[in-house]
Amino acid sequence: MRKELYNAIKEKLSADVPEVAHIDLWNHNVEFIEQEDNWDRPAVFVEIATISCAPFQGRGHRGKGLVRLHIVTDWTEGGQDATWDLSNKIHSAIEGLSGGHFNGMTLVAIDTNHNHEDILESIDSYEVRYLMRE
Repeated sequence: MRKELYNAIKEKLSADVPEVAHIDLWNHNVEFIEQEDNWDRPAVFVEIATISCAPFQGRGHRGKGLVRLHIVTDWTEGGQDATWDLSNKIHSAIEGLSGGHFNGMTLVAIDTNHNHEDILESIDSYEVRYLMRE
């Protein structure tokens, strides 16, 4: 289900938001930006957070969790408007996204990380429902 969700997000953003130059899994990428291989920006890093699960009909599980999209752009004076416009475009593309094992993707929180000198990071959190069948 995580694989399906990640691939669905990646495919949807690639198709509907072509200005996103790089999509990958989140691995604290912006915290070590000087140490990592350079990646093109704007970039979106997908963080699949904890999924809470409960038994479902004896042969599967239902779950609920958060997916955080770390939207990273270069910082330029006054450039926040373009960053926030990109965040809105990404939201329009993935709100309600669903697949065979997940649905109900809906925006629940927006945060801006101000702890970087050369980049601006917006963190958009989406709640997602999961279904795992055995």
